[in-house]
Amino acid sequence: MKEIIAASFIGLLAGVMGGVFGIGGGILIVPALMLCLGFSQLRAQGTSLVALLAPVGLLALLEYHKQGETDLRVGGLVAAGFFFGGLFGSKLALSLDESVVRRGFAGFLVLIGLWLFLKH
Repeated sequence: MKEIIAASFIGLLAGVMGGVFGIGGGILIVPALMLCLGFSQLRAQGTSLVALLAPVGLLALLEYHKQGETDLRVGGLVAAGFFFGGLFGSKLALSLDESVVRRGFAGFLVLIGLWLFLKH
């Protein structure tokens, strides 16, 4: 149950952030799967491709899947959250001043970069 809630929340957050900042897979979903679900880097990357399958990563997904580095259930849940979160995030971003969105994106990138740099 925890995994279902976490995966759905990751997808929703990725959708909102994608709608607000135009980001998702590598910037948000991969680190979130590592942090929240304890996935390895490769499993997180492969599972992120499940969520982003059609538009960007079908061939890469097939390679990760062949190596057993995907979780289709978690990826599907993230994809569903990403789909609906994107609508909310885009509406939010379009209601804000561009400088607020730009600064928010910059701060988010710094935080993710620090976490990845300091992760053991």
